[in-house]
Amino acid sequence: MKLNRQHLPLLGGAIALPAYSPEATRQGIAHIGVGGFHRAHQAVYTEALMNQGEALDWSICGIGLREGDRAMRDALAAQDYLYTLVELGDRPGLPGLPVRVVGAISGMLLAEDSPEAVIAKLADPAIRIVSLTITEGGYCIDDGTGEFRADLPQIQHDLAHPEAPRSVFGLLCAALARRRAAGTPAFTLMSCDNLPHNGAVTRKALLAFARLADAGLAEWIDRHVSFPNAMVDRITPMTSAAHRQQLAAEHGIDDAWPVVCEPFVQWVLEDRFVAGRPAWEKVGVQFTDDVAPYEEMKIKLLNGSHLALTYLGFLKGYRYVHETLNDPLLRRYVRAFMDLDVTPQLAAVPGIDLEGYKDTLIERFSNQAIADQLERVCSDGSSKFPKFIVPTLNRLIDDGRPLERAALVVAAWALYLKGVDETGSTYRIPDPRAEFCQALVVDDDKVRERVLGVEVIFGNAIPQSAAFVSAFELCYDSLRKLGVTRTLQTLLGD
Repeated sequence: MKLNRQHLPLLGGAIALPAYSPEATRQGIAHIGVGGFHRAHQAVYTEALMNQGEALDWSICGIGLREGDRAMRDALAAQDYLYTLVELGDRPGLPGLPVRVVGAISGMLLAEDSPEAVIAKLADPAIRIVSLTITEGGYCIDDGTGEFRADLPQIQHDLAHPEAPRSVFGLLCAALARRRAAGTPAFTLMSCDNLPHNGAVTRKALLAFARLADAGLAEWIDRHVSFPNAMVDRITPMTSAAHRQQLAAEHGIDDAWPVVCEPFVQWVLEDRFVAGRPAWEKVGVQFTDDVAPYEEMKIKLLNGSHLALTYLGFLKGYRYVHETLNDPLLRRYVRAFMDLDVTPQLAAVPGIDLEGYKDTLIERFSNQAIADQLERVCSDGSSKFPKFIVPTLNRLIDDGRPLERAALVVAAWALYLKGVDETGSTYRIPDPRAEFCQALVVDDDKVRERVLGVEVIFGNAIPQSAAFVSAFELCYDSLRKLGVTRTLQTLLGD
């Protein structure tokens, strides 16, 4: 049965359906970057609130900036923007059934079709929150310097052609300029991307662009737009043809673009909204004055541990996260990395038991039903290391702590870049800088200085630490000559 509004009354039973009429809703959120994570996270929280008869004026208008967004827009439009969310696992997430139809997104615009339509929507007084999932690289911040990349082609285009912007910052500034001229209040700009201090990064990038475009507008944005920081969490693997087929076989739903995710979901959000917000706290969002402790916990423990296991697992021939965690040596190694290297660096996190949190992470990583692909976790390593691993390494160096476990993470990535695992299978490197990164490891005798010497990834302290360099060389040589299992046995004292 094709998923659409007409067929909703024929569904039910084991499927949760929207409990509100679409005619009763009004768009109050514009979300830029509609992907699987947004549809499994922010949209689902909003849906849960709408199902309680609240937040009906906070329906979401999706906005796509990439040509690749067209396929999703067309698929969703053909089914009245409804989609199915399937929780894979045996632990409950948000209240309700593990299969549900979500209707919180009520439309989607493509900037490529009409920048003017996007600007008009963002300038509409009804839109009070603009949210973002544009990936870490979408903020145009140089990983090495921390400064805005004004030299990027899309930024240069928008500065030269403000009437036809292509970048997220060009579109946002055009809309905010229009709101300012019309006397319309500013909106809240809310990042839901997985990067440290995401609200502060968003503010820095937008103001940097605005100062280049219109100093007066930049001053107005600085005074009137709010940028709450957030910590977001839900493992959302890529939807596959098998997922679609399983949904059709088990529930009779023909959904062109369903979302699969783990049951666990978390959102910690600073309560700084200049134009109101949905009462998300009623459906499990934790509001706080300072998201930093939660953010550091999640980034260093979850994201850092993901990288600690993913390259080693891939080298050994595994292709799923749960396979890697089912390996006793890798499981012990990841838990030791969490306990001995990361946890001593963390401040107390209000309302969180760190030991319980780590237990939950191991359980989530071991979820066979989610079948999370190692390739997804491996992707964009050159962008992930500066955010998820390097801060931990720098602190270990500063504190004079043992470095072998953490150095193994970097060594495994370096060997992974060669594109051949221990079984002899070759694979692609999913990284925008793949060609550059692979060139670093062509000559084994120069891997140390070439890999650690990339300042934009590893900074200055790491290559200048003789202890870390020595640990890296030891781990890299061991992985190359002895393999993952023997290296871990030696490291763990087996």
